Amino acid sequence: MPNHLRLHAPTPLEYFGNLVAEDAGLNLLEAAASIAQDEFPALDVQAVLAEVDGLAQRLRERLPPDASARHKLQMLTRYFHQELGFAGNVNNYYESGNSFIHHVLATRRGIPISLAVIFIEIAGQLGLRAHGLAFPGHFLIKLQMGNGEVILDPFTCESLSRNKLDEFLQSFRQSSGLVGEVDLPVDLFLQPASAREVLARMLRNLKEIYRSNEDWPRLLAVQERLVLLLPDAWIERRDRGLVLEALGHWRAAAEDLSAYLNQQPQAPDQVGLSQRLAQLRQKGAPPLH
Repeated sequence: MPNHLRLHAPTPLEYFGNLVAEDAGLNLLEAAASIAQDEFPALDVQAVLAEVDGLAQRLRERLPPDASARHKLQMLTRYFHQELGFAGNVNNYYESGNSFIHHVLATRRGIPISLAVIFIEIAGQLGLRAHGLAFPGHFLIKLQMGNGEVILDPFTCESLSRNKLDEFLQSFRQSSGLVGEVDLPVDLFLQPASAREVLARMLRNLKEIYRSNEDWPRLLAVQERLVLLLPDAWIERRDRGLVLEALGHWRAAAEDLSAYLNQQPQAPDQVGLSQRLAQLRQKGAPPLH
């Protein structure tokens, strides 16, 4: 084959970049499943999608053609939580595998957001209108039911009352030290999250795990995805620069920090990062390997 005709398979990052290039047609499940390719490069994302399709098909075959939305939801919650056994991984909540869709499918255990991504896909294939809610501290699912709506906890598939949502919010305020701050109303957190916002939250969950473990190579892979996903989020560009610095890639780190400082001249970390940038430039070219 002539050289100019030789095609290369996209890298995991290129594949992800193609998936998230446009909001229109962004396939949440596919993009979410592809995140695991940093850890499992040989992962067949299409096989993951086919597995979820199979789960949806099994339930769809049981539903009568004239099933109401409420009946579909009752069947789905029982199927998802009781029959399939999906639930929260409370024993290993901070395990990175909880953010990998193929792993959650295999173990039936995950964190709220990964469980929600699978649930939302199955719900959509049943004709239900389901969205994720970026609720503080605990990702939720919202389903439009006629003129009303139902809020579900992905951990249990239980419907949440307004009082329960208030409890969740109060608990988050206490655990994060926000008690006494301006109390934002629950309704503010009940707006559907876009696919891009869901993916950002998934990646930031992994970011916290890898940062707390000082696992710089894995953290860099996550930061590369966040920069692609959120090109206007200059904090993610800054954070990639800091990871590159930790890995000894001085020149690339300097480029990212410089871009952040140019775009965010009033940033509170402007002085400290300017000093850091000067030190990086003194180090010059990246070290030889």
